[in-house]
Amino acid sequence: MEVLKIATAGSVDDGKSTLIGRILYDTKSLTSDKLEAIEKTSKQKGYDYLDFSLATDGLVAEREQGITIDVAHIYFSTAKKSYIIADTPGHVEYTRNMVTGASTSQAAIILIDARKGVIEQTNRHFFINNLLRVKDVIVAVNKMDLVNFSEDRYNEIKADFSELMAKRDYQDQKITFIPVSALKGDNVVNKSEHTPWYTGQTLLEHLEQLDRKDIFNAGTPRFPVQYVIRPKTEDFHDFRGFAGKVYGGELSVGDEVVALPSQTKSKIKEIYFYDKKYQTASRRSSVTITLEDEINVSRGDMIVKVGDLPQIDKQFTANISWMDSDPLKTGSKYVIQHGVNKVLAKVDQIHHKINPDYSGIEENVEGLGMNDIAKVTFKLNKPIFFDAFKDHRTNGSFIIIDTKTNSTVGAGFIQ
Repeated sequence: MEVLKIATAGSVDDGKSTLIGRILYDTKSLTSDKLEAIEKTSKQKGYDYLDFSLATDGLVAEREQGITIDVAHIYFSTAKKSYIIADTPGHVEYTRNMVTGASTSQAAIILIDARKGVIEQTNRHFFINNLLRVKDVIVAVNKMDLVNFSEDRYNEIKADFSELMAKRDYQDQKITFIPVSALKGDNVVNKSEHTPWYTGQTLLEHLEQLDRKDIFNAGTPRFPVQYVIRPKTEDFHDFRGFAGKVYGGELSVGDEVVALPSQTKSKIKEIYFYDKKYQTASRRSSVTITLEDEINVSRGDMIVKVGDLPQIDKQFTANISWMDSDPLKTGSKYVIQHGVNKVLAKVDQIHHKINPDYSGIEENVEGLGMNDIAKVTFKLNKPIFFDAFKDHRTNGSFIIIDTKTNSTVGAGFIQ
């Protein structure tokens, strides 16, 4: 079954967790004991309604404060799709969590409180989705029940958000506006009787018709080798295959390919998935390929089509999101993991810090603190094979690892 991953974003108390809980409730995805616990806790708190946010806020601090702190992943299915929802926190100090949740998502839901409208945090959430090239963004204007389901108020918010859209640099992004009440269930799973002026789809109907492959750039096949398979059995004595996942495009038997970094050419001889042979490996498929020639290919190498090479360099510039309490400074050394490749890297230059509320950039920056986003140039101890993030979401991204603690301290998107 097709799996769609969605990231949510919204300011404090905009109703992200309640919206997800409502989806789970209306799609009958809550277990009986979970539903019983929600009913019991809601009564204890004196609510005359079910507090659906309890379905997602798992940390004790989250339940006590009624806010989301960490990224929670929620799973549910319908007859058409399986879904993974990354419920990300809305606070400014959790920007890194929003980046983490959105970095692997095919779609995003940005919630706006109908009473507050577009606020500074809305700019930040939209900026991150623009930075990460999330192709399908749903703007859910929530709490419509608290503004008497006013069409005028809904249109005001749409107009304000349209001004924000004019600032983006990712023009392929599709924006869909939906008026909802997460608490009451209006236009979430079921069509609302309170919004006769709205003729569009409900939130779930829109998600059901999304094609998850749309987010992944097509046309530039990349095959990073994860493992070299040598069974050395009687049946497969001379077998030498290269296992990995195809990104960006298709690879077929007979294609002329180049192995990087050696730049040795060959042709694809066979394509296997377990014990079955295929003529073509579609993008996003995990396969094992064999080559006609005995060339040197190891884990971390990349196989690409002849005439369709990525950039090969020991230096690149990227937008990075810094996630560590220790600052990033010019001259600092880290390990960069790009796909299955790990290379030593030095921060060559911090060009400027980017304000994620669209208020501009800060130059002459000496270092980056937690949650900062900046344009940075790295120098590497050996070349890697990369594409710009805007052209290839997988081959244009990387993580930054601290050499002392082995912790992931940042994420980057190559320009």
